[in-house]
Amino acid sequence: MSELKKMYRTIMDDNFPDDMTIKFGNQTLVYKKRAWKIPDEKTGELIEKGLRYGENPDQQAAIYELVNGNLILGGCEYINPGSGLVSSITEEDMIQAGKHPGKTNMTDLDNGLNILKYLTNKPAAVILKHNNPCGAAYGKTVSEAYEKANMADRIAAFGGCLVVNRAMDKKTAEAVNENYLEVVAAPDFEEGAATILAKRKNLRIIKVKKLNELEKYRNFRFVDFKSLIDGGLIVQQSQLSRIKSKDDFMPAKTTYKGKEYVTERMPTDREYEDMIFGWSVEMGITSNSVIYVKNGETVGIGTGEQDRVGVAEIAIFKAYTKYADALCFKNYGIPYKTLEMEVARGERDAGLLQEIDKETRKNKGGLIGAVMVSDAFFPFRDGIDVGIKQGVTAVVQPGGSERDFEVIEACNQAEPKVAMVFTGQRVFKH
Repeated sequence: MSELKKMYRTIMDDNFPDDMTIKFGNQTLVYKKRAWKIPDEKTGELIEKGLRYGENPDQQAAIYELVNGNLILGGCEYINPGSGLVSSITEEDMIQAGKHPGKTNMTDLDNGLNILKYLTNKPAAVILKHNNPCGAAYGKTVSEAYEKANMADRIAAFGGCLVVNRAMDKKTAEAVNENYLEVVAAPDFEEGAATILAKRKNLRIIKVKKLNELEKYRNFRFVDFKSLIDGGLIVQQSQLSRIKSKDDFMPAKTTYKGKEYVTERMPTDREYEDMIFGWSVEMGITSNSVIYVKNGETVGIGTGEQDRVGVAEIAIFKAYTKYADALCFKNYGIPYKTLEMEVARGERDAGLLQEIDKETRKNKGGLIGAVMVSDAFFPFRDGIDVGIKQGVTAVVQPGGSERDFEVIEACNQAEPKVAMVFTGQRVFKH
């Protein structure tokens, strides 16, 4: 067992070159490998190293920053040097390094920034694991945003990466320290906040100064690489969200066999706000995905499934599970699974569990009044019907299915009627 634990403390050799040059025809981009001098956990000796390891402890990895070259293809100018976020983090930015970061730490942080770049107008927090958000939320303060994001999925947040878009204050730091996280990132840390966080010795505390400028990254494209097992590459443009305000949504309407179908109820202002919030979060979720959001926070997140009905149902299951756990934690200070175990052992009254289950079912896991968000169209109405049965009041999806008329009918036949808009944009993320 000690050998198994040792592999997670490994610092892999890094045989990747210090710089990398990529040519696009007659245009050249130059990248510089990023490394940090961080004290060894046991000896305290400074070790200069980049990424600790890749996705797993037996994979070498490196992180590179774009340092030279201005790429223009087909009239599109891609992001220029000097715009580094995660790739430009220095030792100074690592207020506490904990251990050398691994690949997943940095990609989680990057995807947190990818989501937050659309959520700059209010204090917001997102907690990520395995490059997907566990919970995301707006708040009146950073503290409130963190509390809502954490309680959205307190279970999955364990060992995650927290990114907030406002300076971390002492109140938030105290709340964060009650949980176990791998990374905490913010544009700044108010006096005393980093000291509180540093009580967690292995926590990576990172200052991302350009987080305050994150909104401008909404309009930057970069070249997205996908490596194939044969050594080949697929390259694509990164995606930009076309939804910036409620005016960018399109009416949900279609014509089928000469008959026009249109949703009969328009969204409320609150639903529009949740649609924009939900679509922003959706931009950072692995497809196929369906999520539910309400009042500026995620209620249930379904990711990476092969069928849209299944992922809609998984997100509902998660909403119920997280709702029950949050309720149990608020009432009794322990996770739902712990209470379940203690009831099974006869250490607690089974009625406590029954009360939580009853309230969870009554409130349908917090889904009543939620907005349903899908990264691609619904090919049939069955996917959207599962959300309507749980009490969702509005839907946002790309549109464009041959059977859009069925989905529109589902919204109009619901009691009460459900609002729906199209984005005119699919946001798959593989």
